[in-house]
Amino acid sequence: MTFDTYQDKAQMTDQHPGQAENSLVVPLLGLAGESGSLLTEYKKLLRDGAAYRVFSERIQEEIGDILWYVANIATKAGLRLEEIAESNLTKIQNRWNPPAETPLLPGNKFLDESYPASEHLPRIFRVSIREEQGPPPRVRIFWGDDQIGSHLTDNAYNDDGYRFHDVFHLAFAAILGWSPVARAIMRKKRKSDRQTDEVEDGGRAAVIDEAIAALAFDYAKRHAFLEGVSTLDYGFLNTIKSLTEHLEVSVRSLHTWERAILQGFDVWRQIVAHGGGIVLGNQYEGTLKFEPHEITKP
Repeated sequence: MTFDTYQDKAQMTDQHPGQAENSLVVPLLGLAGESGSLLTEYKKLLRDGAAYRVFSERIQEEIGDILWYVANIATKAGLRLEEIAESNLTKIQNRWNPPAETPLLPGNKFLDESYPASEHLPRIFRVSIREEQGPPPRVRIFWGDDQIGSHLTDNAYNDDGYRFHDVFHLAFAAILGWSPVARAIMRKKRKSDRQTDEVEDGGRAAVIDEAIAALAFDYAKRHAFLEGVSTLDYGFLNTIKSLTEHLEVSVRSLHTWERAILQGFDVWRQIVAHGGGIVLGNQYEGTLKFEPHEITKP
């Protein structure tokens, strides 16, 4: 039996059909009630253990009732269960189990692959981040012998390490293959195509990149800067996807965004602890790593 067949047959037993407001209230309340009944069955299992031999039978019945109410709500909302199920699987796949997205795997590619090599974000890069004592303390970033970007401070009343936030843009570049900010400071804007330069690499895209870094920093600040954290809230990740849905990076999954942010903060924490260091990015592997500066012996 398909979801749609079940939905149509379930609708034939609806005692409050129609599209009126009260006709939707009944299945909504019913769904809440049956969810409570499901929890009650689990409570009985916890209480009685193996002696509660009808647990599977009762659970099946409660899940069936929940399914009926879900089907009824979908019908009254003008939706089809088949489409809901497919959409949900796509969402879950994108969040938890997407295909690996490192560019070298079949079906994947660098976002700037079709542009001249001189305009590519570096596939492998080694960036040095150096802190200078203040007040206020500030950061300079070097790619090879050249300083890239501006001197950065925390721009805050308290020292919170935001002056090192370019690490996040480097993480986006290495793991997502995207960062208008990294592209700008590395002088890799795609000038060969006017529209790409304006839309993908221009000011608005750069502001979105900075906004995501600030959003991630605020989120991380409330979660111990993600130390020991392995998953991020779906709502937080979905906000980022919404911000970038009109840009080329929209092809990257929530899971890949999660990896970029977690790896970015892993390196950021080490950079803060060492007062600087080397950031190693690898688009082929989709990784960002930390390496301490060599200590010059007297």
